[in-house]
Amino acid sequence: MSIPQNPPPASVRKVKVEVLKSFLLYTVASTCVGVMYIQWTHIWMLKAEMAEISQRFRPLETAAKGSGICCDAAACCGVSGYHRFPVRQARGHDRDTRDVQDQKKRRHRRQKQHTFLHLVPVSSQSYNNHDTTVLSWALGQSRGEGLQLSGDTVTVVTEGTYFIYSQVLYKDTTWVMGHVITKSLRGAETKLMKCLKSMPRNISQPLNTCYTAGVHFLESGSTLQLSVPRKSAEIILTAHATFMGIFNI
Repeated sequence: MSIPQNPPPASVRKVKVEVLKSFLLYTVASTCVGVMYIQWTHIWMLKAEMAEISQRFRPLETAAKGSGICCDAAACCGVSGYHRFPVRQARGHDRDTRDVQDQKKRRHRRQKQHTFLHLVPVSSQSYNNHDTTVLSWALGQSRGEGLQLSGDTVTVVTEGTYFIYSQVLYKDTTWVMGHVITKSLRGAETKLMKCLKSMPRNISQPLNTCYTAGVHFLESGSTLQLSVPRKSAEIILTAHATFMGIFNI
């Protein structure tokens, strides 16, 4: 037979609730105090570190102001670590200036060394004794002083490796047409390039072009000449159809 238990009186329950509330308030207050203490400690450590850093770099700022490199402390002690050192900043600026100047010098040197001629036809001269037609040229475009044009010959002033190209438009009934680029140096002649092209047949006005190009080393003092191994060769003397060019590489 169980004995019924009487519930605690209301005054006892009230006391328990008050005790629980007090415990919760104490716990919350202790937590807040602990968080505030940790934050205050962290802020104090940051202030100490900032004071130490400021004291460490103050002699550099003073020396920079005295030397005139940096007249504003904010400019010397900016956000980035690079700007905290005025001497390094000045050296970096000087290095950037030297790099720009070096690039300009190299560009000017390349432009000075890069020589080219693009020639357009002026006239053709037939030499019956040699069964040859020689073209005379005018400057279409040019740069530099490494190549000089004189009538039908190009003189190499600056030796080096050159790219040579040429095209001739023929209007001739001969079944094969072509041209030769000859180099002359101290009385010796060398045929650098040849171009041959079959002409169309069974038409009243046959037309055909012959294009050739190549890379050759040209000595200083050598001359170049383009000739057609046919006397009285029929050639179209227009700039877009017949031309010759040389540039160093």
